[in-house]
Amino acid sequence: MGAGVTQKAEQPRRGRGRRRRAVPMAEINVTPFVDVMLVLLIIFMVAAPLMTVGVPVDLPESAARSLPVAEEEPLTVSITGEGTVAIQTTEVPAGELIPRLRAIAEERASPQIYLRADGGVPYARVMEVMGALNAGGFDRIGLVTESGGPRLGAEE
Repeated sequence: MGAGVTQKAEQPRRGRGRRRRAVPMAEINVTPFVDVMLVLLIIFMVAAPLMTVGVPVDLPESAARSLPVAEEEPLTVSITGEGTVAIQTTEVPAGELIPRLRAIAEERASPQIYLRADGGVPYARVMEVMGALNAGGFDRIGLVTESGGPRLGAEE
């Protein structure tokens, strides 16, 4: 790290016994900074996919646009292929879903919630859970899908 390195000043000698003064180096070596930033970039690129909700769900595809990102961490409810419901990664029995949602809604600032449902889950089951989400205090329900799905009326 070259921040403390000094160079000797090039001054002509004028008298006996005069010393040359050391001048601080004015250049900053940014190579270590760039190295650290690249390592951090790689760490975040590897860790970012691991931060998603861990309930395995085979999401259907859609051509719909994404919702804007909220300030607080999004609350996600997932319906697995077997029909079980999970809040974030915790599986919740059907009878406890609405009371837990009400308790969570009281603590959160936003009424936004995301619903992830496996593509093989019957539509009636998805509507039951959406009704429970609404009864639990969440009136802004976003449906999560995979992007790049078919468009209605699009030619192939």
